[in-house]
Amino acid sequence: MTMLIEVKRQKSNNKCTIGRLYVNGVFQCYTLEDVVRVNKIHGETAIPSGEYDVVITMSNRFKKLLPLLRNVPNFDGVRIHAGNTDADTEGCILVGESAGQYSISNSRAAFGKLFAQMQKADSIKIKIGDA
Repeated sequence: MTMLIEVKRQKSNNKCTIGRLYVNGVFQCYTLEDVVRVNKIHGETAIPSGEYDVVITMSNRFKKLLPLLRNVPNFDGVRIHAGNTDADTEGCILVGESAGQYSISNSRAAFGKLFAQMQKADSIKIKIGDA
């Protein structure tokens, strides 16, 4: 079965972009990304809206299996992982069970639930856009 993940972004504030993540149309958790910008600033810019294939591969940085978004224009190594603030992401998508204005929380629990579902899927697509 193909899993469809949708990230519906809220408007960026001056530190980050909070969103909601849905799996096959059902709300799963909140997201935190860097600020959405027209001109990319390395390590401080959210990836472009669009649809991407996701594969689970070994992360050299984190030394464990993590979801990787493929073929993101002008970005390399974009993953979905645990983290709480913009300091924890360099273009990646962080997930959490609750969200504030500048942070998310219970990220490890949220990631664990999401990753368990992802590991059961035959293929994974992610669609990222505005809410």
